[in-house]
Amino acid sequence: MKKFLLIVSIITIFSSCKNDVKEVDVESESIPEKTSLEIKNDNYELHTPTNNIRATLILFGGYPESVEDIKREFKILETAIDHNISVLLMNYNKKLWLGKNELEGLAEQFQNIFETHKLPTDNFYVGGFSSGGNMALLISDFMTKENTNLIPKGVFIVDSPIDLAALYNTAQKNIERDSLNATIAESTWLLETLSKEFGNPNINISNYEAFSVYTAKTNNIDNIEHLKNTKIRLYTEPDSLWWKEKTMAKYDEMNAYYIKSLYESLNTSEFSNVEYIPTKNKGYRSDGERNPHSWSIIDKENLINWMLNEK
Repeated sequence: MKKFLLIVSIITIFSSCKNDVKEVDVESESIPEKTSLEIKNDNYELHTPTNNIRATLILFGGYPESVEDIKREFKILETAIDHNISVLLMNYNKKLWLGKNELEGLAEQFQNIFETHKLPTDNFYVGGFSSGGNMALLISDFMTKENTNLIPKGVFIVDSPIDLAALYNTAQKNIERDSLNATIAESTWLLETLSKEFGNPNINISNYEAFSVYTAKTNNIDNIEHLKNTKIRLYTEPDSLWWKEKTMAKYDEMNAYYIKSLYESLNTSEFSNVEYIPTKNKGYRSDGERNPHSWSIIDKENLINWMLNEK
């Protein structure tokens, strides 16, 4: 998890299938009347009430995060089950963008999961941390555009690297700065990966627009344009001083800068229900380490209320 101490752009980078499925009954001692199922395989882990499911929450972790990492850093399961909400934790990571085949595959996978485990389709939400937020937005837009029977009511991101062109430029600046030896390898990898896939955004921005959630340089939001009537939350903790002290990152190199810019763009593009949620001093890892790029910036009870329309 030390990789997340790099510049914002890079930490987001360093922010499968058995047929046997195990089902375990878990009965809460504190609330004996509630019973839940825990279903695990290599692709996902599902925690669901056995009856009266009010909503489903799908979660994507950051670039290296497994299901276990998500559970450790975002302790939402008990709260969700107490409110009769199913939680689907995805073992789907190491993605900054999603191509057409990946979008189609994920949509089909969700369809199979909902059918297999008899999850209600009328009230589900998708969220993700860091690069997982990119996936949450992109797959939500795809399912909404395709008008499947799985159309999310809401989607949220947690300090995500939504602008791929900005990632390219920040990595380039970091290499030129050579300010932190620990970031050079990751910056070089990122620059090489994006260059190979999309070229130089300063020469051909259209390749980046085709896959990025948002491209600030051209104010492009084409890849989430179908979410105009979807509830959207944008969480970030814009602690400029922390990033400057740790990585020498400037504000316009932070995820927070582009997330706020996206919020402003969506507001002027007739998106009906978008919330920008900047936090202060809430970002901590599970081991107590201070880091504004963390799941912990989410107020769990408030998120549940948002999902259940109780706010």
